[in-house]
Amino acid sequence: MIMEQRYVATGMSHGHRALPEHAEQAVKRALAKAGLERANAILLFLTPEYAANPEPALRAAARAGGCLQVVGCTGAGILTEAEWVLDSPGAAAMVLGGDMQLTISPQSSRNDEDMVLSLCTPAGLTADWLDVPARRFGAVSGDLFGHGPFKVWSGARVSDAEQVDAVLSGVRGVLGASQGVRALTSPIEVAEVQGYDIKRLGNYPALSVLVQSLPPAVREMERVPLHLIMGGVTIGDPETAIREGRYRLNHIVAANLNDQSITLSERPARGERIFWAMRDALVAERDMLGCITRSTQELGADPDFALLFPCMGRGPNFFGNRDRDLDNLRARFPGLPIIGMYGNGEIGPLDGANHLFQYSVVLGLFKAAAVA
Repeated sequence: MIMEQRYVATGMSHGHRALPEHAEQAVKRALAKAGLERANAILLFLTPEYAANPEPALRAAARAGGCLQVVGCTGAGILTEAEWVLDSPGAAAMVLGGDMQLTISPQSSRNDEDMVLSLCTPAGLTADWLDVPARRFGAVSGDLFGHGPFKVWSGARVSDAEQVDAVLSGVRGVLGASQGVRALTSPIEVAEVQGYDIKRLGNYPALSVLVQSLPPAVREMERVPLHLIMGGVTIGDPETAIREGRYRLNHIVAANLNDQSITLSERPARGERIFWAMRDALVAERDMLGCITRSTQELGADPDFALLFPCMGRGPNFFGNRDRDLDNLRARFPGLPIIGMYGNGEIGPLDGANHLFQYSVVLGLFKAAAVA
């Protein structure tokens, strides 16, 4: 039963096969909840089973919504405020009405205040594309195994460039990110580097500092879980960087016993401050709660809808078959339309620039413009 015209809503449909009808049903359910006969734009996320041939689903969504502006990608999983799906083929759709639009426009016509929904495949992710003045938010298309194929689309057509930029207009919004790692040390100056290897932190070998910082239960393991441990490179004042989330994660590639160095995925720089950190579900949940609070305060009002992009390594597989990021957002705003997908990297703001996050979640809260 439609109580009022909301101008934005979501729908979900999934089953045993990757049928175009799931996209059609998701859009129709969203239109019914929004009180709309047709949509200005449709945000459509599909599960990996559609990646080989998403076009029939895109056409079905466009017909159902009476709209050619269908934007989205395939992800490892999909989500709305109603549920998340990681283990069956399906579609999640959000319809926009009123004054809200998703507009495909050239980079030259944008300004620094534009909020650009940014979706790409791993092959489409380039530094030049990411590093622009406009505020990007979104994710990298993914699947559970990282093998692909991966697809992104706009205008109800797959993008040959493997990149999609859609300016979200008719709203004001706030973008935030939660990295949510447990700091094992305070920030320490990188004293000696060689290529991708940190040799010394302060006055001590890098590996020695890391081992001493590990919780006893982890330190005593036969094989230390390096995939859960990483370096946090601080941005700005190191005294407050961890608390305020001003850091980028640099992942450990190898621990080298011979010279007590640590090899990182990105080249470290002498003089920067780094802290050792570990992935932790309780810390991640607490950090996400802080992200929701800060974003709501910055927006200055309860949002009309939200976009949520968790890493596929952070969702239900991380929180024990619960998506605590989604749970906490819908607990804070019951009934809020939410859509997102689990990706292979998250795009959002960090210290005034666009950044590619890992093992994180990017959140966008949006307030629609007044409708005549």
